[in-house]
Amino acid sequence: MYAIIENGGKQYKITEGEKIKLEKLPVSDGEEVKIKEVLAVNNGVNTIIGNPYVEGAYISGRVLGQGRRRKVIVFKYKRRKDYKKKIGHRQHFTELLVEKIYMEA
Repeated sequence: MYAIIENGGKQYKITEGEKIKLEKLPVSDGEEVKIKEVLAVNNGVNTIIGNPYVEGAYISGRVLGQGRRRKVIVFKYKRRKDYKKKIGHRQHFTELLVEKIYMEA
């Protein structure tokens, strides 16, 4: 069984028991989380696709921790104009353990 969810403008294909890194959620470590933005659910036999979300479907998970990803360097440059700009960015994330995919019918 797997589901496709939406988080932070991105889509993730998840299965039960999987650890995923989502955009930062305002929750603390060890807390229970429900994600209701489920785009599609497959239970092995049939696939249900939402419009835009699947009605009655949600993901239950537990927060393992918060963190920051690797640094991404952004370098802007214009030739012959003496313009250079170098900045870095580290995106915050929430690590989540997917416990169960629910599909209410």
